[in-house]
Amino acid sequence: MKKTLLATAIVGALGASAAAQAATVYDQDGTKLDVYGRIAMGIAGGGPDFNSAGQEINNDAEFVDVYSRLGLRMSHEVSRDLTAFGRLEWRFRADESGNRNGNSFSAFSETRQAYLGLQSDQFGTFQAGNFDGFYNQFVSLPFDVYIDRGLEFAGHPVQSRGDSIGYYTPDLNGFTAALQAKHYSSRGAVEGSVEDEDSEVATQGGVRYAQGPVTIGLGFVDDILEGDGGNDEVRYGLIGSYDFTDQFSMRLGYETRDNNDDLSPTVADNGFDKVGLGGTFTTGPWAFTADYYNVERDSQDTRHAWAAGTYYKVSSAFDVFVEVADGDTGFSSDESSIGDNFDELKDDVYWLTGARYHF
Repeated sequence: MKKTLLATAIVGALGASAAAQAATVYDQDGTKLDVYGRIAMGIAGGGPDFNSAGQEINNDAEFVDVYSRLGLRMSHEVSRDLTAFGRLEWRFRADESGNRNGNSFSAFSETRQAYLGLQSDQFGTFQAGNFDGFYNQFVSLPFDVYIDRGLEFAGHPVQSRGDSIGYYTPDLNGFTAALQAKHYSSRGAVEGSVEDEDSEVATQGGVRYAQGPVTIGLGFVDDILEGDGGNDEVRYGLIGSYDFTDQFSMRLGYETRDNNDDLSPTVADNGFDKVGLGGTFTTGPWAFTADYYNVERDSQDTRHAWAAGTYYKVSSAFDVFVEVADGDTGFSSDESSIGDNFDELKDDVYWLTGARYHF
């Protein structure tokens, strides 16, 4: 009960509001179709002062889309214990038109989710397609409470989002085990070209225990180079949370990945040890979050990151929010290729404020 109350109260939690507001447009003979989504807009400012090449960039405030989306959730009862399901979700730009004033981007900017599968209460769930990484869902999720920036542990796209298959067990006295594989293929590439590489498979998985006020997740990700931010080493994580009351929970996590000495030392977060500590407090329509991370990097200076958020539910379908985050991504000039012109490159604190309507 405590976990349910906290999860629905944190308006920044991924998917919580969408699940609550989904509209059933068809439900007959065991076949069901839900439509859900959100329109989210805000103003963002701050963040990095410089890019990776040491060039100063503009980080003034801007009117932005805040991950608006539109989705379909489908299911059909094959038998009492077996359900076939599918999910399709797009991101769209809510802050401006995609075909006016010379803009060439599509209004629907991303197919965020597209997968199908079979679910059995007795044997577990198998799914295939484009979905959030199981490591994020079963291990690092307690820290994934921010609408935008703030999560330093592996997020939902890590070695996932496309060409993936996965399986997770039913709840076994509080335990759930999950395993996923993503296939990287060079099919269609010209032989002998840079793109013509051997196919690779990146695996990830974990075990989660959730019982009463306690949630603990232990998992791994095979962070191959083909993935965004990968370094051909394995990422491991141990993350947990505890609900002290219906209104207050705290989380603690550790994540590590060995350094790959064959890669350039300037590759951000090549090898690291991350420790995170955070908490969430809710009262009535309000929710408050705060997190701090200490990130020891093998090839660069240790950095300290933090994030905080305030959320207010105007109604069950409408909320407003303010988030701030500082990733402290600066580095010393003697550990980079930028030169001696900068003693240290710092970030301004990133901030985001806006509103969301869920349907």
